Amino acid sequence: MDISVYRPGELTATDRAAWTALQSKAHLNGSPELANPFLSPEFALAVGRCRRGVRIAVVRENGEGVAYFPFQRTGAGIGRAVGIGVSDCQGVVHRPGFTWDAHELLRACGLAVWEFDHLVEGQAPFESGASGTFPSPVMDVDQGYETYLSQLRERSPKFTRTTLAKERKLGRDAGEVRYVHDERDPEALRTLMDWKSAQYRRTGRSDRFAHPWITHLVQQLFHTRSEQFAGILSVLYADGRPVAGHFGLRSGRVLACWFPAYDPAFSKYSPGLILHLRMAEAAAADGIAYLDLGRGQKEYKDSLKTRELAVSEGWVTRRHPIAIGHRARRAPVRALRNAVLARPELFEPADRILKRMGKIRSRH
Repeated sequence: MDISVYRPGELTATDRAAWTALQSKAHLNGSPELANPFLSPEFALAVGRCRRGVRIAVVRENGEGVAYFPFQRTGAGIGRAVGIGVSDCQGVVHRPGFTWDAHELLRACGLAVWEFDHLVEGQAPFESGASGTFPSPVMDVDQGYETYLSQLRERSPKFTRTTLAKERKLGRDAGEVRYVHDERDPEALRTLMDWKSAQYRRTGRSDRFAHPWITHLVQQLFHTRSEQFAGILSVLYADGRPVAGHFGLRSGRVLACWFPAYDPAFSKYSPGLILHLRMAEAAAADGIAYLDLGRGQKEYKDSLKTRELAVSEGWVTRRHPIAIGHRARRAPVRALRNAVLARPELFEPADRILKRMGKIRSRH
């Protein structure tokens, strides 16, 4: 393989265009999962402006770019997926039929190990290193919103009826309900991040927006837009007041759901569910094929989904002492976390403890 590795600022306009073209044609080439915006050059370049060690490997055949592999690495040769921890889709974007030798790719990238936690399907050379595979629910809207809604009514009649009734009640109680699919007001983004931070603290989770690089990344992506990529802020208003919001990333055919939150003062109306239905309607009108709700077991995802994709976590390693040491440190932590998440008898007590700690922390 002819492999060149670039810093984000060194990637040429030609390579960016070729990378984008591979994504835009992915659904026609039998690999629709490669169209995810987390696999886009815009996301990799944005992370590169916020984090050190971002690199992009370009594989060429006859001088033409046929595969693009973004990653992050340390000086010791430990590699991780770009934006790991906030990226919901990872892997190599490639032309149809292309395959690669994982060890050869890592060697060319100067990596002893490459760690992933949302490896997309169809990455056979990496899948041998997967330690677990997990569902990522999606909402299919390629046949139009009315088709999606009718399927939702058939599958979950009570949920659909209740959610639509709550939207009408919100309008009666709080004032006119208005939805903006692509809100450009930066103040609305700050409101959403404040809600999300409060939610993290309230539920005892780590506040992602306490990390300046994540806040900077989201703000960058909010201002990033092209024909094939955009950061989309969607907001539900009642009488002109924001009651729910979501910031996600859009490619030509996929809306990747990322940061949803709502004003707890309106929780009885389930504004987050109302927002997701409005998002589905607007996305369908924009030609989006599906909304990717992301890995993670949540009741609202089960209610809204039409099917599930699969993402994997694990490591690809070369024979190297650094790879052995990294995996030895990381494997027990991941195994414990996944065991807790997968077993209700463990997860529910742990969740209660986190929420109790979150309440204590919120009071101080």
